[in-house]
Amino acid sequence: MGAFLFLLKNKIMKIFVQIASYRDPQLLPTIKNMLENAKAPKNLVFSIARQYSDDDGFDNLDEYRKDKRFKIMDIPYNESNGVCWARNLTQQLYDGEEYTLQIDSHMRFVKNWDDILIKMIKTLQKDGYDKPLLTGYVPSFDPDNDPGGRAQEPWRMVFDRFIPEGAVFFLPETIPNWKELDKPVPARFYSAHFCFTLGQFSTEVQHNPEYYFHGEEISIAARAYTWGYDLFHPHIPVVYHEYTRKGRTKQWDDDKEWGEKNKKSHLANRKLFGMDGEIQEGHDGIFGFGPIRTLRDYEKYSGLLFEKRAVQQYTLDKNYPPNPYNFESEEEWKKNFASVYKHCIDIAYSAVPEKDYDFWVVAFHGPNDETLFRKDASKNEIAGFFKDPDGYCKVWREFQTETLPKYWVIWPHSESKGWCERLTGQLNHNHVS
Repeated sequence: MGAFLFLLKNKIMKIFVQIASYRDPQLLPTIKNMLENAKAPKNLVFSIARQYSDDDGFDNLDEYRKDKRFKIMDIPYNESNGVCWARNLTQQLYDGEEYTLQIDSHMRFVKNWDDILIKMIKTLQKDGYDKPLLTGYVPSFDPDNDPGGRAQEPWRMVFDRFIPEGAVFFLPETIPNWKELDKPVPARFYSAHFCFTLGQFSTEVQHNPEYYFHGEEISIAARAYTWGYDLFHPHIPVVYHEYTRKGRTKQWDDDKEWGEKNKKSHLANRKLFGMDGEIQEGHDGIFGFGPIRTLRDYEKYSGLLFEKRAVQQYTLDKNYPPNPYNFESEEEWKKNFASVYKHCIDIAYSAVPEKDYDFWVVAFHGPNDETLFRKDASKNEIAGFFKDPDGYCKVWREFQTETLPKYWVIWPHSESKGWCERLTGQLNHNHVS
């Protein structure tokens, strides 16, 4: 009995590390940093989808090809079908490891990161969570200034908006009072660039290769929850992510068909959630919802109502989940949601050349040309538009509406020239067949 307990206590806990890399010069530094800072590097098993170009050379993994810990798939960049497709490939090489870690190929790690994450999982299991999942938009780092450029606070994910195509966007922010915490905090949402959980997640909640990019994270969040996973954000910095990737080639830079792939992906996501009147499809297959909880359970937990693109105030107020449920009926619960539309109108500087604008009409119109919302931009707000480093005026507006806007209008007014050219843009919800 004593020998058995010794073996059980000292069981090797392997971590299945999934990395989808696309022509990334940070791939090698990421791997080296992981190995250097792991408490038990011998227990790491790597599954890498290396999408490469012969012209690059910076992501050569030859030094690891004879290492039994490494499973490397070499994929010519022009054969790639997007990040979700690549993440799915990495999951197929799972071989029963106790834990899995999914990351991007541009990350950094604290000392003993593997031991820290495993202990977090075990702490949550002792608290009664059978399948805890650690995720989040982790703090940033600067590869040109590391470790000096690392953000020093842990982050959480908060609701930002439903985009016109239907996917949910999130924003990172510092976890309040994090220095006073001794365990991870509850999370509503999932980040694909950092996920640490039980190894079986690799088979239970696989990435849908038909997804292109957007929609990936909200679909995985809901699907993971329905498979019985409870989502948490680490309460201390453990892993760091590079968010800018300035000057580096992305998959959509190379793929001339990315736009069509993206449209089909958005449609698949709307069908998964039954949004915008779409007949629900794909929810009961391998890339659908699990058997432990329902989509409605996730909606009640998170405070999102997908069929209406709506959100509860409790979620908007950034309170931790689960959202309180004190309604006499589901109909009463539904009435507690607001359909919030938030959108950024991008206007190139060349389209607004005058130097003396005193105001802009900014409006959103519905399918019958009715005005759903109008909030004009003041002289001071306009001045701020022209400070953007990307060379675009980014006009953000947020409002409640039960009707999806069809198009936006910006109509600038100049002090010297009066009304200038009226600018309009369609809000394409990508309804493709």
